[in-house]
Amino acid sequence: MKKTRYYPFERNRYFYGKLLTVRDFESEQKYFNDKRRMMNRLLHGSGVMTGLQVIAVDDKSVSVEMGAAIDALGREIIVPSPVTLKLSMMDGFTNNEYAKNVYLCIAYDEKGKEPVHSVANSTVRSDEISEYNRVLESYRLFIREDAPDPSQLPLAELTDQTVVLYQDAQLRVLQTTPRYVNPGQLFEMTLRFEKTLQAGKILFQYDVAADRLEAINGETIQFMEPQELQETEYEMKVLLRADSTASVKGSIGVKPGSAVLRLGDRQLDLTSKDAGEIQIIMGSVADRLMDDFVKHSLEASLDAPSEPCIYLARIGLLQMGPTYVIERVEQVPFGEYVYNSSVMHRLQKAEQDRVDTATGQLITKSKVRSVAPGQPPELKVEFDKASSELSVDLSIPTGGMGIAGIRTGTVDIAIAPFTKISVSPFGKAAKSFFSGEIAHGLGEGNVLIVTSLEESSIDAFSDMLSSSDRVYYGAADVFKGSEFEPDLPDVQIGTIAYPQKGTFRVGVKVQQGTEASNVRIRWWAYTQADSAGNAAIPEIGFKKGKEDPIDAAFSAMMEAASAGSKPEEQE
Repeated sequence: MKKTRYYPFERNRYFYGKLLTVRDFESEQKYFNDKRRMMNRLLHGSGVMTGLQVIAVDDKSVSVEMGAAIDALGREIIVPSPVTLKLSMMDGFTNNEYAKNVYLCIAYDEKGKEPVHSVANSTVRSDEISEYNRVLESYRLFIREDAPDPSQLPLAELTDQTVVLYQDAQLRVLQTTPRYVNPGQLFEMTLRFEKTLQAGKILFQYDVAADRLEAINGETIQFMEPQELQETEYEMKVLLRADSTASVKGSIGVKPGSAVLRLGDRQLDLTSKDAGEIQIIMGSVADRLMDDFVKHSLEASLDAPSEPCIYLARIGLLQMGPTYVIERVEQVPFGEYVYNSSVMHRLQKAEQDRVDTATGQLITKSKVRSVAPGQPPELKVEFDKASSELSVDLSIPTGGMGIAGIRTGTVDIAIAPFTKISVSPFGKAAKSFFSGEIAHGLGEGNVLIVTSLEESSIDAFSDMLSSSDRVYYGAADVFKGSEFEPDLPDVQIGTIAYPQKGTFRVGVKVQQGTEASNVRIRWWAYTQADSAGNAAIPEIGFKKGKEDPIDAAFSAMMEAASAGSKPEEQE
């Protein structure tokens, strides 16, 4: 079926005595078909609606599952039952090179059905004439060996612009940039590399040629394919910043003479002068994009290739001697899908429910900074209701006699080679090990020592709530048998403080035999001066009338850690 112009629409006008001919009946069908197809194209777009998965059934054949699609002319394509085909027997598959990617496509097709004798034609011709009594709306599967031009894909230029920096039989390099950005906005440019499986590793380096745009991480961009991976497609994000001037056009591309492109041992010649163009505008980008869409002319909205098709799969082939094998099948490689309104509504509702659930969880952020000696400590707490984020900013003096302070550190206590521990008459194994004297740095006087068992090293006070490490407070054996069970010896921890020396000692009692050679203890030392300047052990919690900021911060952090709080961001 050739590409036709749907409008203007004409329908039959019936009246008594009208002579109906073949043209009248064909016009009747064309009127309803053209209206439906135009609405399909304008309301739904084009692409796969359901099914049509492509599966490799053996080394040389694929199966296309049943499904439905709409092509770029709004025509429905229905595959009523699975079909299995050998690649080499399909239209478009050539026999010149097997180490490549090929694309399985589907297109609308019509076939005649039920041949019958034509009485009218037999009156003017002596031989027997037959005509098809039905037209079967069907499909055609075929192979294309070249990737499509990005501009030919449906709505390809609506939100982004993609330019081809390089293309041959084994490699294609694409650059995608947004159509609109705001002045001074940070945004991403995407470099996409599509290659065949047997091609060598990619090395791509060039200097950016930009106008009204700035590359944040430097003007030289480099991509090197990882040695341990073997993929057919890679993406690289490049962070850019737009000029602060509005209502201007920016551009970005490859600076002439700066590009180095290698594919294995092959040096490729990149001569593309194409550049992505970006409009820098004031106001909402989403509103501008929607405005562009609704202002499209009808002709532009219905524009389609002369032979439209849908790319169902990209099939990676490997050359095996004189033949080939199918190595990989990637479904709908260019994202040609049609989503109906019910699906979109459910997806939007599911996303909203996920956001609502996430906002019901408290996310904590903590920052600890040092201030000059003699300055009072400060505690700032902010809560963002929209993101359920609690931010704690604690300023602590650098320390000294008579000034409130907190110190933290770790100590490793060796327990090797005591892997065999004698059993007491009550059946419980136990052996004690001790650290040397530790200077807590708060000077002489009484201090409060808090200890915990640590699985890995943490070097800063603000990191004690990091979700990437585990610090166990209290009895760690309560987690036994769960996913939180520590990979640590079963120990009890005790401390001895030496107020006149400003030091302390940590001891551990190993409850059972273990192969561990040491345990790591995280400690916090806390002191606060009273009104007379003498160090005193404070109460952990709240005071009458006014809350002590260090006490509150320390208590809040301890309670959060004990409750299993896992902050998402730590400064």
